[in-house]
Amino acid sequence: MSLRTTLLMGTALAVIVAGAMIYGAFRWKAGTHELRARLGAANTSTRPVTYDAREIEHLPLPVRRYFQAVLKDGQPIVSVARLTHAGEFNMGEVQAKWRHFTSTQIATMQRPGFDWDARIVMAPGLNVFVHDAYVAGEGILHVELLRLVTLADIRGTPEVARGQLMRFLAEAAWYPTALLPSQGVRWEPIDDISAKASLTDGSTTVSLVFHFGKDGLVSDVWAAARSRTVNGGLVDTPWRGRFWHYEIRNGMHVPMEGEVAWELPDGPWPYWRGRATEIAYDFAR
Repeated sequence: MSLRTTLLMGTALAVIVAGAMIYGAFRWKAGTHELRARLGAANTSTRPVTYDAREIEHLPLPVRRYFQAVLKDGQPIVSVARLTHAGEFNMGEVQAKWRHFTSTQIATMQRPGFDWDARIVMAPGLNVFVHDAYVAGEGILHVELLRLVTLADIRGTPEVARGQLMRFLAEAAWYPTALLPSQGVRWEPIDDISAKASLTDGSTTVSLVFHFGKDGLVSDVWAAARSRTVNGGLVDTPWRGRFWHYEIRNGMHVPMEGEVAWELPDGPWPYWRGRATEIAYDFAR
């Protein structure tokens, strides 16, 4: 084979690969736009438009302390939250394989929903893309290699919907007005440092135990069972999310860093560690 032929073949291959990458990027962007359009279409008017401190008078003591720590009377109620994250994601199932990720996320409050759009770097030039979402009552986990090859597409089952609504409730520390009773959350007392929160959307109801630190802020959330993907199936597994490094954003104390882990018989298995690099809100009007 001549040098000229080799160069031509190499050029043709490069053009094909570049074209596939451009097509994959366009296709993923279009899918993200469609998913977030559905999310926005399901979002309705949020009421009330401001927080009234009298709303929390009959809540369990640690929950009252929490709202007193994170909100001020008259705080506008969040209708949409937009976040960007950076951190590490554990791709291993037996041995930890932490890989860098970046992501954008949008969460709507009424009805509850979110889309987490992430890029996980497996190796230079080799990325995995993830949509983890809860849209109009449907739970979605869609994973692609290079935005071209589907690695997982799990959606539409009650188990997935339950797991994703659970994630929305856990992450409400980023949009704390969503945890108010007026926004649909029911609180039950446990003890002086914890309480049970429940949320219903359509036919799906989830509950989490919230633990609060000495500063009144959410230190972690815990579920006795959340669906974990194992060999292509879903297995109910204890699950915990932790939050720290609180800062004030638009008048609210919200966490900037966190970690999420499965609680396995051999001990915790963290799989997400990250920080919020940007947080922006739309408020009820």
